[in-house]
Amino acid sequence: MSSLNLDDFTDLIERPDGGVRRDAEALRERRIVPPGALGRLDELGEWLAAARGEVPVRQVERPRVVLFAGDHGIAELGVSARPAGSAERLVRAVLEGASPVAVLARRQEVPVRVVDMALDCPPDAFPEDVVRHRVRRGSGRIDVEDALTVEEAEAALRAGVAIADEEADSGTDLVVLGDVSVGGTTAAAVLIAALCGTDASVVTGRGGLAIDDLTWMRKCAAIRDALRRARPVLGDQLRLLAAVGGADLAAMTGFLLQCAVRKLPVVLDGVVSAACALVAQRIAFRAPDWWLAGHFGGEPGQEKALDRMALEPLLDQGVKVGEGVGALLALPLVRAAAALAAELPEREPGEEPAAE
Repeated sequence: MSSLNLDDFTDLIERPDGGVRRDAEALRERRIVPPGALGRLDELGEWLAAARGEVPVRQVERPRVVLFAGDHGIAELGVSARPAGSAERLVRAVLEGASPVAVLARRQEVPVRVVDMALDCPPDAFPEDVVRHRVRRGSGRIDVEDALTVEEAEAALRAGVAIADEEADSGTDLVVLGDVSVGGTTAAAVLIAALCGTDASVVTGRGGLAIDDLTWMRKCAAIRDALRRARPVLGDQLRLLAAVGGADLAAMTGFLLQCAVRKLPVVLDGVVSAACALVAQRIAFRAPDWWLAGHFGGEPGQEKALDRMALEPLLDQGVKVGEGVGALLALPLVRAAAALAAELPEREPGEEPAAE
């Protein structure tokens, strides 16, 4: 039996400060630019002010990309364009600065943290700061067996909580959240279908490398079979993550919940982070108020999850690579919104807003 009481998160998570948001709206009304002329940047600046509890809002000064990594046993069925157990190579590329997220993070001067939760490789394959939270080597094949034991799921979720605390304590003021996984989109689709009450075909996408029709059919069948195993445990989110999630997904769920507790804003990336957010919402209904959807990557499951949480993506550039790339592309928008909210001058008394 688990000793973790997930209901505690409901009591610990508060909404962003409504009074501060109203102050931010009032300040916007006094700016020289007419309300609405900046589109969603106005709304984004107000959200950030409420999340950070200050008007005018300060610039995002210490963002960090946090990537949770793992291999999923379901990849053995050929549901991904990448071979099973190959997430190690993806992680190595990130750490060596040779992946898309590493290139973009370097250009934006944003540090990247990779957390190995369940890579299918020896634990000494990476430095201690990458592997110290690892729960197991790979996750189970969710169409026929549990991804994790309940004890492993709890350990992974607790690890996510601890990592969120580490980031908040170190001064990180915004997190760009992503995953580095093989088979992760399949597990994510199962969670979304289960929590939204939909069929496998509704949430089955083409993944990061645009799988062919035959692979899509295998993926759809795997999600269908895993859904049968997910539905009996829908009322227990920890057991759900153990049955059809994975160590990386359980850790991301705990991370998202604790970021909301610590009032640390998070930009979500693709379908995997959206699935974990959906699980976290089921645990604590106020938690999504602390998250932004960075982009839409084309996965139907992501669209379903974001719609359920009433989160509208900031970008839609067709980015499917994962690894937090789409969310990182949205970071300049967040910074632009903060700059405009803080630095645009106010009108003189009696002065009309500048013409559009």
